Amino acid sequence: MEHVLVRTAPSGEPVAVERAGREWLVAEGPMRWFERTNWWEQQKRMPRGQGRIDVEVWRVQARLGRNPRSDLATMDLERDPTGGGWCLRLAA
Repeated sequence: MEHVLVRTAPSGEPVAVERAGREWLVAEGPMRWFERTNWWEQQKRMPRGQGRIDVEVWRVQARLGRNPRSDLATMDLERDPTGGGWCLRLAA
């Protein structure tokens, strides 16, 4: 996964993604879901105080820059539950 910078609205939904020095603006309403992670693949013990670990994922349709004629790209973004950073899972 690739680390990206994501600017969010006050509600927490992504409004822009910076990837490789280029800004992509979210053009369509993003979709959010949560996934359960296989914590045992990354750690020996479940993190203290947590009965489960969920990962927040957003799928966005974004345009490169402010060009209204730019093709839409689909991006799946995963929020890091520990530090608040973002990773790009998929871009099409």
